[in-house]
Amino acid sequence: MSDREQKLESMGYPLDRVPAPGAIYKPVVVDGSTVYVSGAVPFDGDTVVSTGKVPSQVSLEDAQQAAAFCAANLLRVVRVELGSLDRIDRILKLCGFVNSDADFAEQHLVINGASQLFIDVLGEAAGIGARSALGMAGLPLNSSVELDLVLKCKP
Repeated sequence: MSDREQKLESMGYPLDRVPAPGAIYKPVVVDGSTVYVSGAVPFDGDTVVSTGKVPSQVSLEDAQQAAAFCAANLLRVVRVELGSLDRIDRILKLCGFVNSDADFAEQHLVINGASQLFIDVLGEAAGIGARSALGMAGLPLNSSVELDLVLKCKP
């Protein structure tokens, strides 16, 4: 187990809790050194751990934790596809979607929960890439947060 994988587990995200696809798609597509990772919601096993609108039903802090769960799930599916988190060279683009109340304007703070997890696991140089944080009227399974990811892998 790599240092990155040990770090993820030590943060409370066991490697064996890889979410299964919930529809017709591939969780990860590799094209050369570019890795596209499908959207992940905050699953823990078979349970979505955070549902509802931010901030009326889910606090900002809880939504940040949900974003971290999503980030962990992205890393888990990447590990399955690549064989090791050490194959991640760097994050290129993170897109975060927040199930938001109409007047909520702090989606960027929610997605910081994911960005911090990536920094903690991958390091600052590899863990910070370009990023978008968007408010949505709804997300699959009424999840409070969803993320997708594009990264560069090593051979």
